[in-house]
Amino acid sequence: MHFARTPSPPYFAVIFSSKRSAGDRGYAATAARMVDLAAGMPGFLGVESARDNDGFGITVAYFDSEEAIRRWRDHPEHAAARQRGREEWYEHFELRVARVERAYGADTRHG
Repeated sequence: MHFARTPSPPYFAVIFSSKRSAGDRGYAATAARMVDLAAGMPGFLGVESARDNDGFGITVAYFDSEEAIRRWRDHPEHAAARQRGREEWYEHFELRVARVERAYGADTRHG
């Protein structure tokens, strides 16, 4: 994954922290499909995701509005993936929605 290219704030971040259950059971393919699906939705700005070797991960999806977040939440394919996540893929998860008020970064590579 790469850094999401977001516009100047304000915009919204959906922060999904999770601890995976053992085994794939279709997780990787579904996760890739969800990124592709979200990328085609109005108001989606990008996504950043990381997971460690112990199964703890964080995915941050960026949206231009709360309405765009609701459309994503209510998409039938995403709803089915969330249900599978609760039943098969996650030992625990937390979801947080935040409004991004400030954002900055720097490319610190030299040479």
